[in-house]
Amino acid sequence: WGHLGSPTQRGIVSYILSPFEQKPFAGALHNAVFNTSRRVVSQVPYVGVAFGLGYFIYSSTKSRHAYLTSKAGHAEAEDH
Repeated sequence: WGHLGSPTQRGIVSYILSPFEQKPFAGALHNAVFNTSRRVVSQVPYVGVAFGLGYFIYSSTKSRHAYLTSKAGHAEAEDH
């Protein structure tokens, strides 16, 4: 403020917060929900393809095992 011509005041302390520091978590919950959903949706193609392939392998192997342990599967194995 420059030189005002009066003696300097002592013992008076004032604190000011910046507008950017007044609400550090303003909108954090709102942004977290939408950011999380956006990130999950962007990963669905990768996880979905891997899950689908794994499920296909598991189900086909399970049905093949069930066939090989059945009477018809044992009969087919004896022909080899």
